[in-house]
Amino acid sequence: MNSSHHPKHLIVLVGSPRRDGNSAALAQAVMTGAAEAGTTASLHFLDDYISGFLADERHAAPPSDRYGELFLTHFLPADAAVFCTPLYWYGMSAQTKAFFDRSFSYYASTYPDAEQVHQRMSGKRIGLAVASEETYPGGAMGIVHQIQEFSRYTHSEFVGVVQGAGNNRGEISRDPRNPLLAAHELGRDIFTRHYSDYRVDTPRSPQVWQR
Repeated sequence: MNSSHHPKHLIVLVGSPRRDGNSAALAQAVMTGAAEAGTTASLHFLDDYISGFLADERHAAPPSDRYGELFLTHFLPADAAVFCTPLYWYGMSAQTKAFFDRSFSYYASTYPDAEQVHQRMSGKRIGLAVASEETYPGGAMGIVHQIQEFSRYTHSEFVGVVQGAGNNRGEISRDPRNPLLAAHELGRDIFTRHYSDYRVDTPRSPQVWQR
């Protein structure tokens, strides 16, 4: 689990190659919110680090790109992560999916430090921001479900989802639901936002919000 005795760090991962696109706009809003809260944060475009896929996750050598740097040096030490992705065929972008798929190389039992990777993958706060052309609320449910299951698998807390619509670059700023403000608030509140995910035996108060 991540220590509570060091300054919290947020990593923002963008799964679109467009530096001035709608996913990037959501990511920048997250970063602005983090800065407002005094949170140390870093933003990374996944295609700067990922250039290929694994032919065989258990045996083949990984592609000679910068994924290992991203995962080991930037993602694992972070206390929170926000994934910003466009909606492609009602799922996350290939870059975003590759981020999760490629991580298997480091937490599989064949990796020498797999146990340490397990510990450092766990206990993060997780957020999601999705940019789509459609306003259809169910369009991003596949992505939400995958991030939810990743969070539960790693004993992390999935604390927020932002969804905005836009097609032209930057058009998401015209979405009347104001997803850029919601992304700003997600970045600002990533470590303080109330989170609950009960099991039948979870000790809990009879009220959700403290007076």
